[in-house]
Amino acid sequence: MESAATDNTIWYVLVVLGLIYLIVLYRNKRATRRRKSRRFMEGKRMHDRDN
Repeated sequence: MESAATDNTIWYVLVVLGLIYLIVLYRNKRATRRRKSRRFMEGKRMHDRDN
């Protein structure tokens, strides 16, 4: 009886860690996309200013 509860606890911990990992992965991907688009726009402004 006690080992079944322990097994479930391990699964719950693994699921929570997996969710945290996915959230961090999603936020990093979104931040990278935002940085890339900002860099692209800065390049366009510099190009327009030079010409």
